[in-house]
Amino acid sequence: QVQLVESGGGLVHAGGSLRLSCAASRIIFSIYPMAWYRQAPGKQRELVAAISSGGGTNYGDSVKGRFTISRDNAKNTVYLQMNNLKPEDTAVYYCATTTTTFQATNWGQGTQVTVSS
Repeated sequence: QVQLVESGGGLVHAGGSLRLSCAASRIIFSIYPMAWYRQAPGKQRELVAAISSGGGTNYGDSVKGRFTISRDNAKNTVYLQMNNLKPEDTAVYYCATTTTTFQATNWGQGTQVTVSS
């Protein structure tokens, strides 16, 4: 069974940065598209960023220019570098494996990101 373990969340002031990591196991990581989603209280889960097996990336409109998704296939890890964080970025962030059309297929347990104003 696929395992995805997120880390790197925490509390940061507005304008600050965090880097999330997601370590995958029990999969051939390099062939999987991967994505980060987030869910704020009272809101639906939304796609934040996605990266294909070949390294192509897509971003949600609200994070373009501030967040960067990357992957290290040698470490079976996908990252989300978050810069210039805003209070509205506060959410639980989830890592997921996806289909080639970025539909999530397996989820991590999530990591909390809180941005104070």
